[in-house]
Amino acid sequence: MKQDSFEHKMEELEKIVEKLENGNLSLDESLKLFERGVKLSADGMKLLDEGEAKVQKLSILTQAERNGTMGGLEDTEEEDF
Repeated sequence: MKQDSFEHKMEELEKIVEKLENGNLSLDESLKLFERGVKLSADGMKLLDEGEAKVQKLSILTQAERNGTMGGLEDTEEEDF
């Protein structure tokens, strides 16, 4: 699994939450883990937003194809999806 995948980020975030909930860490360790968790959460949200945008584009393209109204949408690069 790619380390920068959404799934990997969420697995790491879950492990961090478990460690923080156990409460057996120093304040410094807790803060470092919390900071990492915040970054993982933000990265995960960014990936979700990107995925949602791709789904919306595909939905628009599919609807346009059905209606026969591509109107310039056919120029959209497939690598964006």
